Amino acid sequence: MVERKKKPKFLRKDWHKKSKLGKGRKKIRKWVKPRGRHSKLREKRKGHGKSVSIGYSQAKEIRGKIQNLIPRMVSNVSELDKVTKNEIAIFTSVGLKKKIEMAKKSKEKGIKVNFNIDKFLEGAQKKVEQRKLKRKGKEQAREEKEKKEKETKKEEKEEKTESKEEKDKETEEKKEKKEKEEKKALMKPVEKEKHREMVQKKQIIQRKTFEGSK
Repeated sequence: MVERKKKPKFLRKDWHKKSKLGKGRKKIRKWVKPRGRHSKLREKRKGHGKSVSIGYSQAKEIRGKIQNLIPRMVSNVSELDKVTKNEIAIFTSVGLKKKIEMAKKSKEKGIKVNFNIDKFLEGAQKKVEQRKLKRKGKEQAREEKEKKEKETKKEEKEEKTESKEEKDKETEEKKEKKEKEEKKALMKPVEKEKHREMVQKKQIIQRKTFEGSK
């Protein structure tokens, strides 16, 4: 068995100074070839990190292998059947539901994977339960919201009906008032004529009485 060489971490210049270059962010850290005219990393000076060069690569027998097995990319359950004994399955970027199915099948068939299946399944089950609880909470919130909206709509309808009834009453009262006023307006000229006749009669009677007294 050929042993693997220990490699230094190849990181770009000034990665420890800025967060955009990898300070406190391991996922961003990567190697970028130094091209500066006065770069000490390019000149391979001491105390300025290691730069990529010939001699760090692994032996041909181990090169490109994981756990001394040839890696094979797997993206669905059917592709697990193609994985041989000398190969290790590496799952591509797949959803959680699909990944759980693939992990269970690989555990049943004894296919080697580049992660701990038991730990992954435990964590995945917890995530699934949490998602279910979140969905239930959202559904309950939706139902409550719909109920509130229905109640508000009913109240609005009742208010509208009440306001309509009040408006109808007001319109009826207004109509009655108008009819009374119209009737009074029609009666006024008749009353005036009657009043004139009465006044004329009184005047005639007064004249007759005055003439008789003479």
